[in-house]
Amino acid sequence: MAERGQLPHPAKRLCCRPGYGSGCRPGQRAGGSGPGGGTLCAGPSSAAAAAALGLLPLGKTQSPESLLDIAARKVAEKWPFQRVEERFERIPEPVQRRIVYWSFPRSEREICMYSSFNTGADDPAAGPGGAAAPGGAMDAAAADENRLPFRRGIALLDGGCVDNVLQVGFHLSGTVTEPAMQSEPETVCNVAISFDRCKITSVTCSCGNKDIFYCAHVVALSLYRIRKPDQVKLHLPISETLFQMNRDQLQKFVQYLITVHHTEVLPTAQKLADEILSQNSEINQVHGALWMCIVLNPHCKLEQKSSWLKQLKKWNSVDVCPWEDGNHGNELPNLTNALPQGANANQDSSNRPHRTVFTRAIEACDLHWQDSHLQHIISSDLYANYCCHDDTENLLFDSQGWPLWHEHVPTACARVDALRSHGYPREALRLAIAIVNTLRRQQQKQLDMFRAQKKDLLHRGVTSITNLEGWVGHPLDPIGTLFGSLMEACRVDDDSFHGFSDFTENLGQCKALEYQHLPAHKFLEEGESYLTLAVEVALIGLGQQRIMPDGLYAQEKVCRNEEQLISKLQEIELDDTLVKIFRKQAVFLLEGGPYSGLGEVIHRESVPMHTFAKYLFTSLLPHDAELAYKTALRAMRLLVLESTAPSGDLSRPHHIASVVPNRYPRWFTLSHIESQQCELASTMLTAAKGDVRRLETVLESIQKNIHSSSHIFKLAQDAFKIATLMDSLPDITLLKVSLELGLQVMRMTLSTLNWRRREMVRWLVTCATEVGVYALDSIMQNWFTLFTPTEATSIVATTVMSNSTIVRLHLDCHQQEKLASSARTLALQCAMKDPQNCALSALTLCEKDHIAFETAYQIVLDAATAGMSYSQLFTIARYMEHRGYPMRAYKLATLAMTHLNLSYNQDTHPAINDVLWACALSHSLGKNELAAIIPLVVKSVKCATVLSDILRRCTLTTPGMVGLHGRRNSGKLMSLDKAPLRQLLDATIGAYINTTHSRLTHISPRHYSEFIEFLSKARETFLMAHDGHIQFTQFIDNLKQIYKGKKKLMMLVRERFG
Repeated sequence: MAERGQLPHPAKRLCCRPGYGSGCRPGQRAGGSGPGGGTLCAGPSSAAAAAALGLLPLGKTQSPESLLDIAARKVAEKWPFQRVEERFERIPEPVQRRIVYWSFPRSEREICMYSSFNTGADDPAAGPGGAAAPGGAMDAAAADENRLPFRRGIALLDGGCVDNVLQVGFHLSGTVTEPAMQSEPETVCNVAISFDRCKITSVTCSCGNKDIFYCAHVVALSLYRIRKPDQVKLHLPISETLFQMNRDQLQKFVQYLITVHHTEVLPTAQKLADEILSQNSEINQVHGALWMCIVLNPHCKLEQKSSWLKQLKKWNSVDVCPWEDGNHGNELPNLTNALPQGANANQDSSNRPHRTVFTRAIEACDLHWQDSHLQHIISSDLYANYCCHDDTENLLFDSQGWPLWHEHVPTACARVDALRSHGYPREALRLAIAIVNTLRRQQQKQLDMFRAQKKDLLHRGVTSITNLEGWVGHPLDPIGTLFGSLMEACRVDDDSFHGFSDFTENLGQCKALEYQHLPAHKFLEEGESYLTLAVEVALIGLGQQRIMPDGLYAQEKVCRNEEQLISKLQEIELDDTLVKIFRKQAVFLLEGGPYSGLGEVIHRESVPMHTFAKYLFTSLLPHDAELAYKTALRAMRLLVLESTAPSGDLSRPHHIASVVPNRYPRWFTLSHIESQQCELASTMLTAAKGDVRRLETVLESIQKNIHSSSHIFKLAQDAFKIATLMDSLPDITLLKVSLELGLQVMRMTLSTLNWRRREMVRWLVTCATEVGVYALDSIMQNWFTLFTPTEATSIVATTVMSNSTIVRLHLDCHQQEKLASSARTLALQCAMKDPQNCALSALTLCEKDHIAFETAYQIVLDAATAGMSYSQLFTIARYMEHRGYPMRAYKLATLAMTHLNLSYNQDTHPAINDVLWACALSHSLGKNELAAIIPLVVKSVKCATVLSDILRRCTLTTPGMVGLHGRRNSGKLMSLDKAPLRQLLDATIGAYINTTHSRLTHISPRHYSEFIEFLSKARETFLMAHDGHIQFTQFIDNLKQIYKGKKKLMMLVRERFG
């Protein structure tokens, strides 16, 4: 310690000594020798690493960084990835990859600093190979420095000892091989590094190193990632990878995970692993929670369950343990609160920690299989009680004597999952049937209960939700489990059907179909089968009213699971038996009150039924159109976007409606939900083609329930396409529906910014044209509620008045005149409201009607003095000249001149051409008009070159010689010594003088030659006056006197002008 105290701190020795600058790679010095010498060598391992460290300018050695990389690097430095995921609904995979890529530290200086805390004094491997410095030349300080983990890590890296480097999200792992020494064999160390926002947060190494003390192996792996980033295999975070896996891939993942760690798991896990290794085993057909299946093994011994519980709690306590819903947990009661067997039934949910992916498995450790009723259900097909009366809530048998199983539904289904997973398919099927029968009985009871109080509930307009957890999208997937169990029972496959040989004897020639209606089970209604039971339980689950959960992950899971279940249902071909099930459930759902997502009154935050209703609609339409439309129309609502949605029943505090009253929810999947609502509406519109009554009903529903203008516009376009199919005559009713939807879009977007607005307006005119002339006339008469004045004149009226529209409509003269009259009226109204933007269009549209044209012209004159700009007035003036109204054009040009102001240096102003045109027009009209406009020009234009150009043009021809209507004033050229040209000449000379002084104030030598040319043009203008030579000479003399300090410039002036 005394010796060490005489040396600088290791971090200072490596990081802060002279020669260690930003231009060198951390741990190296320019021009040094190798790692074994007293100095460190320079030279990056790759251009990318060098550029990242500031060693090489990016622009000189490789193409510039992409905007994606620049943004990803900044995000990786500042934002936790969890915040990024919460902020944005969907992050494209390339963006995620670059954020993950840039999140690793890029500074070797920090690696050096933290590794210097661990001097390696206790490590027998003083260096790679353990040998002393050659010849003993290294002094004590250098020898101590060479033992530091940072130096040893560099040596390990340069020696090629780093291998198997893998980055998964924000976790880097690899192996570092410690070379053999004389007394020690070669050892391989497993290194793991976690990092966040370009900082290493934790390290572990099998050599015993952890926390903030970096050993040489950690250094070597870190430097490998910094210097060779492109050689590191990179994967997205494991949560993202799992999210992208399908069911089979997830099962295979768990299989190999358990297999790799077979020495650490209990016999139950080994048995599961053996099942999974068999491709056709029962467990490969299971879709459920693995850990629930493990702890719910019917033959799991108490000591095994205790061991699992201990292990699960250990995993559950880890800080990075994933949460169950991928978000901030939810406020639902824990699993055991809903179970009669739970030991923690009175636990206060407000003090409960976040629910992780292991929470349910931990709670399930309290469950057992010793209940005698449960044992009878799963062990016998003959268990029944025919003396039972169905008059209480929690009976063990229904009115037919069939067994029921009352338990928290997801938990009961987890039992079915566990039985199937552990090789008890017959027992799983028996329990599944009991659960489904219980659900059907509860559904009937709930319907009866609602009917008894329906009048009061509907009068108050309130609803309540007793389903605290939705079954579709639930972590345990209870409906998926029941559906899968029952579908497996009716699958015609001898290998997977070994447990049900009793029911396959009479199948005969039906094996060509994938699923069959197997002979009725003892506890099924007459005519029912496993297939009908599977379909019915799926419909019950999909139609359940349930609150939309919090968080992006949970909400996406609800949508995804619903779509997956529906896709499985779509694989089943419907027959008469299944159609009866659909009818029965549709009626139940429509009349089910607060227990149904299709009830008359639902909670504002209830999961919408659009996707499910679309499937019901298409399934029922060929068999019961009235019921199909009634179901779909009921499902069209989206109360979360409405301000006056029903509130919760606050008189019943155990209902979830009272938990979240009147707050605006954060629905991350709202855009997807709205698109599904639009799809449902489009499906109904397509089906209702040709049926006036149904089309009107669907239109009313769309106008009431869809709140997105873009989706309504899509529906309008869809209806238009369906109505105008090429192989049939246009459906006028559907065209009218399309037009009505288009009109609603116009009203919705009139006062908002919408980049598709012009497209929408043009489409509406096209649609109205297809409907007929009366539709075009109607939209023009009511233009102020649909269009802006500019849209009405430039798009609507112009299109209506076009020849193509007249030809398309086959209009006679009377109809053309009527339509034109409406267009002119519209144009004048728009010109009055917005003369700046509509006046020219109004004049164009009113050309053929003298009175309307005069009215439009007067509107322009009235607005000219106030709201209109010189450019607008010049444009209208040129139009007037083109139409043969030169005096009106002159009038407007003089009005425009009063609004113009051209300064001395604006010789490229866009209005210059307009000024020259106005003067030419005045000159052509005669001396009086020219005399009247020149004072306006002198007042408005201060630019000398423009004034001289006007002056020259006025002296070339006689005023009025090119005038219209044979008008002539004089055959002589105008004199420069008399008005009005004398005034213009004096103004031009004055402008040249003022401009000259202004330019000389800030002139630079590189502009001298340009200035001399300017003076030459000025002399030409001076010489136009009778005493111009004298004036110019005096002007030059004054310049020489005033600016005599600018010797070189004045010398150039003397050379040119004397």
